[in-house]
Amino acid sequence: MLDISLIIPAKDEGESIPELTQWISRVMQAHGFSYEVIFIDDGSTDATWDEILKASETNASVKGLKFSRNFGKAAALHMGFKEAQGEVVITMDADLQDSPDEIPELYKLIKEQKFDIVSGWKKKRHDPISKRWPSKFFNAVVSRMSGIKLHDFNCGLKAYNLIVVKNISIYGDMHRYIPVIAKWAGFSKITEKVVEHRERKFGQSKYGWKRLVSGFLDLLTLMFVGKFSRKPMHFFGTMGIISFLLGFIFTIKILWDKIDSSWISKVPMKRDVTEQPIFYLALVAIVIGVQLFLTGFIADLLARQSASKRDYLVIEKI
Repeated sequence: MLDISLIIPAKDEGESIPELTQWISRVMQAHGFSYEVIFIDDGSTDATWDEILKASETNASVKGLKFSRNFGKAAALHMGFKEAQGEVVITMDADLQDSPDEIPELYKLIKEQKFDIVSGWKKKRHDPISKRWPSKFFNAVVSRMSGIKLHDFNCGLKAYNLIVVKNISIYGDMHRYIPVIAKWAGFSKITEKVVEHRERKFGQSKYGWKRLVSGFLDLLTLMFVGKFSRKPMHFFGTMGIISFLLGFIFTIKILWDKIDSSWISKVPMKRDVTEQPIFYLALVAIVIGVQLFLTGFIADLLARQSASKRDYLVIEKI
């Protein structure tokens, strides 16, 4: 088995590929690692694939996958994980902003200190402030919601034990949340390492405000699916009971006012029951409560049916 698999998604990074490949080769030879470099051309429109082909001709450790169009970084990493054969899998960006010189230390943290994941932390960044501050806010929110104390979820430079990448599935833009997905799969030994962030030498950044918004939407989806996919009644049932109880309390209030006006104080009500806003609030709350409870019941039945087909993750067997 190889020591290291390097997975490098590339989108219009043709100018960077030759220098990056040579740099990786120097580092690997200096430390005596057996390795493979897997480039994934994510629908590039420049000479990225041609440069990958050239690199593979001069270096047998260089491999490549080419997408028919741009599917996104998560898809590229997913395919790279499927192909990886090294004991330690390291991901990095192709834009030369991640330094291959970090590879030996990342490898040691996985092999010697037995971490499942080591995430890079670009403590000193060379990005404009318009990119740094949204990123800080995003990372703080994700860290708070997930309970994983990392400063830089977006950093492309990460190291994984091979068993981790072979047993998680990512899609959409979920590459930002691989540590969260891995934690829920049982791989909780996660740490971070300060890494060098280099200025972009070629091309343009692919990051923008649109990705920040989509990132938060993906986070909400991930948190919901991760917590309630196997026990949906816990969510829908709880919300249904709360809504039903509110409607029941409103109904009791309406009945009490009616009894009070008819038998106790004998002061006629100013408006009929059906003319009061609280009547409609009670009606809507009860109906929504029943619907949410039934939704949870049906979802729970479906979850139980799929449970018999589910393969739970076994990492050791005697």
